[in-house]
Amino acid sequence: MKRIFTLLMALPLFINAQENMKNNAMSKGDFEIGVGGGVSLSTFHGSDADGSKARSASQVGVTAEYYLSDRWSLKSGFIFDSKGATAEEFDEITELQLDYLFVPMYANWHFGANRNWYFNVGPYLAILLDAEENSGVAIDIDDEVESFDFGLGLGLGRKFKISNNASIFFEYQGALGFLEVRDTQSDDNVSNFRSALNAGVIFSL
Repeated sequence: MKRIFTLLMALPLFINAQENMKNNAMSKGDFEIGVGGGVSLSTFHGSDADGSKARSASQVGVTAEYYLSDRWSLKSGFIFDSKGATAEEFDEITELQLDYLFVPMYANWHFGANRNWYFNVGPYLAILLDAEENSGVAIDIDDEVESFDFGLGLGLGRKFKISNNASIFFEYQGALGFLEVRDTQSDDNVSNFRSALNAGVIFSL
């Protein structure tokens, strides 16, 4: 009986907490800033991508999100995104490291009872910051790589409120490049592909 009484006493608090979470859902005109980072696996796709293996790296950045309604928002930002791939030939491993400033232009759809799940999709633009080929000695190959990349990104994530104005998030983000990595003078037909698992904090303004 004591346990039942305790549960009955706690029930109004639980219901009130759930109502507060619903009331804290974002609405039209709301704005959020996110800071986060994570680990990524990148490789190449295309007719000349045979032999390319995944390269692990990291990404970190800041995002901004404007809500059109409680379900839809527009998301962009600036993310340091390290891509590339590795290849092994004659027992020698070569790593191609391509560092970009990644700018997403995504539409976010928020779903779930408290709109704490989200799915995003849209185009991205990535500006090349640095390109190196490393097989024991790092060689600068900026002149051999296109200065920007363009493609399609998508992701799935979940937010967990920690206060009225802050949440933590965990997400998967993927990006598929449409442009060839090498410049037009190269015969290589390879484009970027990247998957990432990220976490961070979102602040409501």
